[in-house]
Amino acid sequence: MSDIFKTLNEINVNENTEKKAGFTYLSWTWAWAELMKVYPTATRTVYQNAEGLPYFASKAGAMVKVGITINGHEHINWSFVAATANRSVALDSMTMFQVNTAIMRATVKAIALHGLGLYIYAGEDLPQGDE
Repeated sequence: MSDIFKTLNEINVNENTEKKAGFTYLSWTWAWAELMKVYPTATRTVYQNAEGLPYFASKAGAMVKVGITINGHEHINWSFVAATANRSVALDSMTMFQVNTAIMRATVKAIALHGLGLYIYAGEDLPQGDE
């Protein structure tokens, strides 16, 4: 386990989480603040498509790509652009507000890949049952 992961994984962020639509969230402001306390030179990269836009589109919808670099080590997270209830939004109705929200969500998850609040996402990747 890297020192970065070990250091960040030991930080308890439970007091700064909130529940929305059955999911637990850590606000990007809290995640960034905690990261900066420990690694003040960490950087974020919001990747752009060939047209310079901060999302990548396909027939299935749009994704954003965010990287967090700490001491030269980058973790990247892709997040889909969502409407309400975490459902993918159609390209023709997508708003920049939704893109920005996806960027901030991807930022938190890229930070989590370095260890901060990673436990929040345990079980998120489990198959969903029929509803």
